Amino acid sequence: MIHPRRGPSPAQQVTPSTPRGRRRVVRLAALLVAPAMLAAACSSSSGSDSGSTGAGAGAGGQTSAAACAPTGGKVSLQFWTWVPGMDAVVAKWNAKNPDIQVAVKNTPAGNAGTYQNMFNSLKAGTAPDLGQVEYDTLSSFRLQDGLKDISGCPGVSDAKANFVDWSWAQAQVGGPGVYAIPQDTGPMALFYRKDIFEANGISVPTTWDEYAAAAAKLKAKGIAITHFPQQDANWFDGLLWQAGAKLFDTSGDQVKVSLTDAKAKQVADYWQKLIDGKLVATNLQGFSPDLYKAWNEGKVATWISAAWGYSTIRDNAKATAGKWAVAPMPQWSAGSKAAGNWGGSTTAVLSSSKHPAEAAKFALWLNSDPEALALANEKGGLYPANKAGLELPALTKGVDFYGGQKVFDVFKEASGNVDTNFTWGPIMTDTNRFLSDGFTKALNGQGTLGQTLDTAQTQTVSALKSQGINVAP
Repeated sequence: MIHPRRGPSPAQQVTPSTPRGRRRVVRLAALLVAPAMLAAACSSSSGSDSGSTGAGAGAGGQTSAAACAPTGGKVSLQFWTWVPGMDAVVAKWNAKNPDIQVAVKNTPAGNAGTYQNMFNSLKAGTAPDLGQVEYDTLSSFRLQDGLKDISGCPGVSDAKANFVDWSWAQAQVGGPGVYAIPQDTGPMALFYRKDIFEANGISVPTTWDEYAAAAAKLKAKGIAITHFPQQDANWFDGLLWQAGAKLFDTSGDQVKVSLTDAKAKQVADYWQKLIDGKLVATNLQGFSPDLYKAWNEGKVATWISAAWGYSTIRDNAKATAGKWAVAPMPQWSAGSKAAGNWGGSTTAVLSSSKHPAEAAKFALWLNSDPEALALANEKGGLYPANKAGLELPALTKGVDFYGGQKVFDVFKEASGNVDTNFTWGPIMTDTNRFLSDGFTKALNGQGTLGQTLDTAQTQTVSALKSQGINVAP
């Protein structure tokens, strides 16, 4: 299960001098290229060392094909991850690979301190070889020269076709290099209490207008249709993604910040109306005992969440077994099929690793081997980014907790409807912190969600400028 947590921003680790700031502007033009364009850039590259800069390490921790030859002999690697049960997965690797042993360090979720610790360890020269890094944070690591370009490592370039297109594009972070191996994704859908909907004669909503209407009917029964979490800006990112919001772009050598674009404001205004009408619970934190209690007692009837959320409900609302079902996300226009994405991670090779070839080999196995994928799904609820992984037996059969429904069929379809042109900002950890702070205030009657976007826009622009990054007016 991957659910981001707010924490200190790695982007705040370095305040560049003016010359370094200018170099960052050039790099940012690559970092913010849309994923669809990235795929085209990669397909036009030739050779296994595409994106490398010559022998040895270069800017951004790039490694050429020649420099990414296996070390030889026995190698020990360290891997930081917060996925439950990953120890068991890695144990299978260690049993089969006596010459490349991997030690797992279980950490808090990224924004709960792990990213900060990774950056501290990079500066101190004590960083692990591999780390779990979410898609929206990869650009922050690239800006800090924290990732190794593993595109020239054996097997990496050939693996592109094995992963969901948009996830591989995000792992390229704006250029022909490869800086991580996609691990899981979070295509979103609607988890709903089918027993509550049926008992109250409410049809499963297919549009956001129908969702609001269902919320009004449930309110009359003392039931909230869902909760609006104070601290999960990443969840809100997924709603913006589905709506087609374009939050970041480039114009020449400038970064354009558009947190207040029309689609983003549409989403914010919609949820503000639900909040004002007391149609959603605003006193429940995501992934909290209070939320789980509300699910078990039938006080909250839906959750718009990602594929990994199936295990969150299953493991924390056991009293409701057989009462939940999954449907596509409600749409802004009837007949549309757009889906958002919430969460998902990569296995990144950090720039300080002395064994990038071995680290890349392990990362490929971890996220491609059928046995590893099946165990990661069973133990940690991961929804694979690997295409073959989507056909795992556990993901193609009915799920008992959901009344035998083949819930992953819904998520598989949603994955194909995620907009590949959605672009993360270069300091997304900061941006999400600004949003989370604003949401907390809005949910406590201090402003609105729309005003939160306005404030986060100003704060993001200021943070970018403070790092010497050229921002479009």
